[in-house]
Amino acid sequence: MSPLYITEYNYPLPDERIAKYPLAQRDHSKLLVYRDGQVSEDRFYNVGDYIAPHSLLIYNNTRVIRARMEFHKPTGARIEVFCLEPLEPRDYQLSLGSTKGCVWKCMVGNAKKWKGEEPLCGPSLDGKNLNWRAYKEAQLGNTYSVRFEWDDENVTFAEILDAAGELPIPPYLNRKTEESDLKTYQTVYSRIKGSVAAPTAGLHFTERVLENLHARGIETDEVTLHVGAGTFLPVKTADANEHTMHTEIIAVPKETIEHIIANLGKIVAVGTTSMRTLESLYYLGYHPANPTVRQFEPYEDVQGDNEHCTKGLSTKDALQAIVDYLNETGQETLHAETQIMIKPGYEFHVVDQLITNFHQPQSTLLLLVSAFVGGNWRTIYDYALSHDFRFLSYGDSSILTRNNQ
Repeated sequence: MSPLYITEYNYPLPDERIAKYPLAQRDHSKLLVYRDGQVSEDRFYNVGDYIAPHSLLIYNNTRVIRARMEFHKPTGARIEVFCLEPLEPRDYQLSLGSTKGCVWKCMVGNAKKWKGEEPLCGPSLDGKNLNWRAYKEAQLGNTYSVRFEWDDENVTFAEILDAAGELPIPPYLNRKTEESDLKTYQTVYSRIKGSVAAPTAGLHFTERVLENLHARGIETDEVTLHVGAGTFLPVKTADANEHTMHTEIIAVPKETIEHIIANLGKIVAVGTTSMRTLESLYYLGYHPANPTVRQFEPYEDVQGDNEHCTKGLSTKDALQAIVDYLNETGQETLHAETQIMIKPGYEFHVVDQLITNFHQPQSTLLLLVSAFVGGNWRTIYDYALSHDFRFLSYGDSSILTRNNQ
């Protein structure tokens, strides 16, 4: 595999160009429009003008949880526990719905002050006489497995997080979470709890925008990818191919996959999380019984390992293989994990247009954008920088059309 030098995906991003807060009206953000190598701009409330009628727009319905908790030891030492993903039960909804205890993979701040099996006692919860504790268990690289236990079966872990946790906002905002973030850092269509970061391309949507899209004959559907903290991990290797992608859990209803099959050639992904989910489906079609997409699987010769798959499946056949598998096994939703790395040289199978914000220099998300626009990312970012666009999570938006569309 040829080297992919991450320094070639760098650009100057002054701190003042990073949006620290969103606009008062979500859909009034600026919209950069890219098609056939040409760049123009508009406002996001007109995004429907750049999507063909009868297209299918797919967004990520994940909801950000209050994943960051602060504990204080009797000595006064402060320990921060940041829940990343569930380990026992592994399923997000089962874990958040637990009424006795659960285990999560967590980042732990000031971990050296938390010794052995010493439990941390959770803070009191408003209106609840609840005794709850956290136990640090195995170390998992730079994270830990943390077991949470409590003594009231009428209380779920989701309720504990809602009462004791803090909504985590991106580290590059360089500020503490404020009350306003509880609303502005959620999409209007978020409903499935599990993310520790918002799928920020969706933050621009309002009910008005969605109604306008439907009036134009543009359909919408949804997938779930719970965004992990790994989305903020910088590429620290000179060769981006040596960077280890984080794994994220996805869920796609069978009905959504059938909807995609019926609309191939006119699929619009809202955000890089939806993109990663949709493009992962193609590779899952080769092995739906083994629902994991490896980081470099798209760049290898793919050989199916079940009766549906043969080498060189069309997109339609790969997606149909998933539907057939779900029908045979009596499942209504595909649950899978993806570590997919979308980088220059990637062959897109599902997505035709991408709505996305402006990403950090030297990031895997910028590599994804470059792949989608045939390497022409500098044209887009130079325009955004020279035309006062706001960057990153609370920044402005873009709608990109693949060069061959």
